[in-house]
Amino acid sequence: MTSQLINKRSQIDQIQRIALSLQYEGTSYCGWQRQSKDMSVQEVLENAISKLDPYRPIKAVAAGRTDSGVHAAGQVVHFDCSGPIPSSRWAAALNGVLPASIRVREAVLRPNNWHACHSAIYRRYRYLIFNACKPNLFLSPWSWHRYRYRLDDQLMSKALEGLLGRHDFSAFQRTRSQRIDAVTTVQEINLERNGDLIVLEIQASGFLYGMVRLLVGQLVALGEHRMSLKAFERRWKEGRRSEVREAAPAKGLCLVRAGYEEFIFSEPAWYDSFPKYSLAVLDSPKDPPII
Repeated sequence: MTSQLINKRSQIDQIQRIALSLQYEGTSYCGWQRQSKDMSVQEVLENAISKLDPYRPIKAVAAGRTDSGVHAAGQVVHFDCSGPIPSSRWAAALNGVLPASIRVREAVLRPNNWHACHSAIYRRYRYLIFNACKPNLFLSPWSWHRYRYRLDDQLMSKALEGLLGRHDFSAFQRTRSQRIDAVTTVQEINLERNGDLIVLEIQASGFLYGMVRLLVGQLVALGEHRMSLKAFERRWKEGRRSEVREAAPAKGLCLVRAGYEEFIFSEPAWYDSFPKYSLAVLDSPKDPPII
C-alpha cells in the first residue's frame, strides 16, 4: 500500500506542459481573459481542466487575448498538469466536459519552457464582411452585414498596401490599452471579394487592443466612399486616433491561428480549422455614391 501511494505521488509530481489547439464561438463570452463579473473562455477552460486534474492550481495561457464577442478557430493555449491523463487523451477528455461553444481540436506535449504567448512569432486574424442586400441567418454570427452599398473592395485593398512592415499603429489602438507603445510588424495582409463576402486576413507579430476592428471600421468607410484614400492614410500614418471613431463589430472577427518556429499541431487541427466561405454574387447592393 505504501509503495502504491509513493508511486502515485511520484506520478502527480511530474509536471507536464500541454498545448491545445482551441476553438470557441465568442458571442457568449467577455473574451479570453478572466474578468471579475462576466464569463470568459479562460475561466471555463480552467474549470474544465481542474475537474480532470485536481492535483494542482491550473492557469491556462493563450497566444492571443481575444476581446469580448471575438471568435477563435486556432487559438493556442498551454497549461501545466500533474495528473495521470496522457497528452493524447486531453482533447477528448476536455471536449467531454466543455460547453459546445468551446472545442479542443488537438492536444500535444510541449517542453516546460515553451510558452503559448511568448514563443509565438505571429498571430493571424480574419474578418468577414457580408456585403449583400438581404440578411443571411447562417452568416450572421460570423460576419458584419453591410447592405446599403456595394463596397469598393479594390480601393480597400489599395489602402492596405502601406500597412505592411513595422509601423506605429496608435490610430488603431483603443484607449484602454496597457501597451507601452503602439509599434508592431504587419507580416501579411490581404483583402479579397468572394461573391457577397469580403474577407480580410491580417498577420502580425502582435496586435494592439482593438486594432483589427478599428482598421475594418475605417476600411468600410473608405469602401462606401465616405472617406478618401488620402484621409485614411493620413489618419493612421499621423496617429490621429481622435478621428478613428468607427469600429467593426466583434462577431466578424476570428483569431485564425498563432504561429511558431516549428509545426506544433497536425495540419487539420491547425491550418484547416476555419474554412473559407464561398458565395455567388446573388444579392449585391447597388454601387456606392460618388462623393
